[in-house]
Amino acid sequence: MQILNLGVNHHTAPIDIRERVAIAPEHLQDSLLDLRNHLKGKYSDLTPEVAILSTCNRMEIYCAANDATYPDHYLEERTFDWLTSQKRLQGDALKPYIYSAKETDAVKHVFRVSCGMDSMVLGETQILGQMKKAVELADQVGTLGPFLKPLFHKTFSVAKAVRSSTDIGTHSVSMAGASVRLAERIFGDLKNSKILFIGAGEMIQLCASHFAGKRPKEIAISNRTVDRGDEMARVFAAKGLQTDSFPLQSLPTRLHDFDVIVSCTASALPIIGMGMIKTALKARNSRPIVLIDLAVPRDIEPEIRSLKDAYLYSVDDLGGVVNEGRNIRELSMANAEIIIDKGVSEFFQILQKRTLVPIIQSLQTTAERLKEIELEKAVRRIKKGEDPVEVLSIMAQALANKFMHAPINALQNSPNNEIEDFKRILSSIYSQK
Repeated sequence: MQILNLGVNHHTAPIDIRERVAIAPEHLQDSLLDLRNHLKGKYSDLTPEVAILSTCNRMEIYCAANDATYPDHYLEERTFDWLTSQKRLQGDALKPYIYSAKETDAVKHVFRVSCGMDSMVLGETQILGQMKKAVELADQVGTLGPFLKPLFHKTFSVAKAVRSSTDIGTHSVSMAGASVRLAERIFGDLKNSKILFIGAGEMIQLCASHFAGKRPKEIAISNRTVDRGDEMARVFAAKGLQTDSFPLQSLPTRLHDFDVIVSCTASALPIIGMGMIKTALKARNSRPIVLIDLAVPRDIEPEIRSLKDAYLYSVDDLGGVVNEGRNIRELSMANAEIIIDKGVSEFFQILQKRTLVPIIQSLQTTAERLKEIELEKAVRRIKKGEDPVEVLSIMAQALANKFMHAPINALQNSPNNEIEDFKRILSSIYSQK
């Protein structure tokens, strides 16, 4: 078996690289099928397994295939080739930011990612949900198989064990919580602030809940799908907050109304440009505006940070804030690593046992065939009037001879360099207890 993990994350690549390799949710299904076909290459009769995890902080590809067929480095080279060709990148430009892991290291990496141990926010829980969604999609598309399915099943089991047995998730500061802290650094108390959320996905909903806890003057939602924005606004209106909802095309005329703008959409191109913010700042009479861009690719043009009174933060800028309290969580790392190492060992034991299934089935089939042959002979003898006791004795002797024929023949005809192994194995199987 070959298992491979290849990708980029916030440790290895800046945001401008991560946004170039990010895969939008609506393209993931086609990407999974295209990657699998690309990995087949000249091995058209094989079906490699693939899954893709793409978030604001990482884009990782998981692959598995039969080790007996694919040569060394095949999966890694073909996966990297697919990624560069899909994103129209030069290999030399991407290679410094790419990491890869194989077999045991790949399994351990997947476990650590699911536990939040490789996240910008140490111990955060959102990554586990994102991984589960990625696995669910791959399963629906049909790109998982006998290697990746048990891998992810064990992954989620290990993540649960780490979270229930350690304090790695305690005292964590989420990206949403960090966004609130950054806004408070500029405006202090947010009770007099108007907050705009662009998008209506999971991250925006999480951020909106955090900001709502500060009881701001107004919360507004701007989303491409107006109905989703309206639905989200109603949730906060029910909590007694002043709310508003409007379509994305109204952004240019509404930006100046808001003190804090939090954006996280799946747009391939920025939706807020330099000109829009210049116009908004002019209308605000130099009152500052905080822009928090949680999207990858980015929703807000990075050049905006050069404007006076515009405070723009990307996901990478939030790193210092989310690491507050990291030392407390790091005390649980050692215990988490022990659980993960045990999980890695158990996973490979599971795979090893699975390789025995065809052999066991073959042995059972052979035994059943021999039994039926001798039973048929015995029934014929009894019908002819032969002594049943003697017939059973003959049948038992015949079965014993046939069952012993294969191991004795293998022992007598084994090469000299294998005789000791055969003797040890047979002695272990047939030794008297």
